[in-house]
Amino acid sequence: MDLILQQYSRRQCKAQVPVLKTGYQVKVHQRIKEGNKERVQIFEGMVIRTGGGHGVTETFTVRKISGGIGVEKVFPIHAPSIEKIEVLRAHKVRRAKLHYLRERSGKALRLPEVALELEYKNFEAPQTEAEDDAKKEPTVAEAKEDSSAAEEATKKA
Repeated sequence: MDLILQQYSRRQCKAQVPVLKTGYQVKVHQRIKEGNKERVQIFEGMVIRTGGGHGVTETFTVRKISGGIGVEKVFPIHAPSIEKIEVLRAHKVRRAKLHYLRERSGKALRLPEVALELEYKNFEAPQTEAEDDAKKEPTVAEAKEDSSAAEEATKKA
């Protein structure tokens, strides 16, 4: 049963996503549907937490200050509503979760910047059983049967 769930969840994953780390400054482009209209809304902030699952259930939390109020949003990394994730810059952090930034404001929020080394995770779509059978090489017995059937067809012709 676990194998079936893994195959299904792998099918729902996006082909390529950036490896997000805490301290990254990101822009998340998310599709928003309002009535019959659809638009892309950008949420720009710092990744304060990553993790929260593996594969299709993986999430990350982004925090920004909007109108003097801190706003945090949790995004599933493989959500179909997420158009793209842009990583703008990286900051030096020594913790896995930056919840201490919640108490800070203004200049105290600034962190030292480091060089950005962006990596990507690739997720391959699982193959169906029909594709597996097509790619599977024939055994010696099957090859003999095929060659004997071809010989009989040429004799009849």
